[in-house]
Amino acid sequence: MMEITGLESTLQLTSGLRRFVRRSFCLVALAALLSFSVHSVVRATPKPENGKALQIYFVDVEGGQATLFVTPEGKSLLIDTGWPENDGRDADRIVAAAKLAALKQLDFVLLTHYHMDHAGGITQLAAKIPIRAVIDHGENRDQEDAATEKVWEDYQALLAKEKLKRIVAKPGETLPLEGIEARVISADGALIEKPLAAGGGINTSCNSSAQHLRDQTENARSLGVLFTFGKLRILDLGDLTSDKEAELACPVDKLGRMDIYVVSHHGSPTSNSPEFLKAIAPRVAIMDNGAAKGGAPSSWDAAKESPRLVDFWQLHFSDQGGAAHNAADPFIANPAGPDAGHYLKLTAWADGNFEVFNSRTKQTKHYAPAR
Repeated sequence: MMEITGLESTLQLTSGLRRFVRRSFCLVALAALLSFSVHSVVRATPKPENGKALQIYFVDVEGGQATLFVTPEGKSLLIDTGWPENDGRDADRIVAAAKLAALKQLDFVLLTHYHMDHAGGITQLAAKIPIRAVIDHGENRDQEDAATEKVWEDYQALLAKEKLKRIVAKPGETLPLEGIEARVISADGALIEKPLAAGGGINTSCNSSAQHLRDQTENARSLGVLFTFGKLRILDLGDLTSDKEAELACPVDKLGRMDIYVVSHHGSPTSNSPEFLKAIAPRVAIMDNGAAKGGAPSSWDAAKESPRLVDFWQLHFSDQGGAAHNAADPFIANPAGPDAGHYLKLTAWADGNFEVFNSRTKQTKHYAPAR
C-alpha cells in the first residue's frame, strides 16, 4: 500500500477543500439565481407610471353612484354625483377623490339617469369643483315621480346658470374622452342595434330564462357605457334593468365578455339577470351598494355563478345579503357598522394588468391579463 506523506496529505486535502468550495459556491450561486428569478416574477407586477395607467375611484355615496375615471392623459369623467343634501357629504367625498387624482376640475360629468341617488348631488358638486361639460340621455321621462322631476329641474337650472357644454348621448356613439374609448351602449331606453366585435354569439342560457317585466322608470333609460382601454373592457350600465339586459344578451350576445363589471343598480333584484351575467362573464365585479340599499342575494348569485368570476368587491357590507351573500372582509370597503366613507380604487394598464385597492384595509390585489 502506498504511503501518503504529510505534504501529499496536505495537498490532497487542499485540493479536496478547493473542490468543496467550488461546489458550494456553485450551489449558492444557483440558489441566488433561482431566488432572484422567483422574486423577479413576484415583482413583475406593473406599478403606476405617470401618463401610463387608467385610474377609477369608486366613491362611497351610500347606495348611490359616483365613479371617477381618470385617463392616462389626465382627463376625467365622473359617472353620477350621488345624493343631494346630507350637508354636502357626497360632493365632499367626490372632491376628495379628485384631489387624490390631482384633479382641479372635472372634464365631464355623466348622469346615467335622473334619480336622486345618481344625479341629485350635481348642484352641490358644481359649487365645489369646476365642471367643463355634462353628458346625459336627454329629457326626464319619469315626470310623475316628484323627486325625480325635482332633480331634473335643478339640473336644468344649473345648466342655465353655469352655461355648461351639454352632450346628449345616443347608443353607438363614442364619447370625447381622451385616452380611452367610451362607447355608449344604452341611452333613453334605446340600445345598440348590432353586436360589437367581441359579441355576436348565441347565448344558450337564454333558453330557460324568465321573462322580465318592462320597466317604466328612469332606470330603464340609463346611459350605459363600455370602456375599452387596451386589452381591458369595463362595463357600467347605471341602473339598467333586466328587460333591457335581455335585449342586449338574448338570443344574441351583443356585448361579449368583460374584464370588469360595475354591478348594475347597486345589486338590486330588478337588474343583473343570470342570462346577462353569463353572457358578459366578468372576471371582477364591483358593486356600489349601501348597507341598506342594493346587494340583493339574487344579484350576488347571478354574479358568482357567471363562468369567469374571480372576485366580487363591494363598497358596503349588504344587510340583506347576510353571511351567505357578502364578499369576504378584504373585499368590502365599509363593513357592518357606522359608515366611514372608504372607497375602492382600480388601476389598470393597457396590457391587461389591473389591480384593486381597498382604502380601508390599505391592501391591493393584482389581476394578470386574461388568457
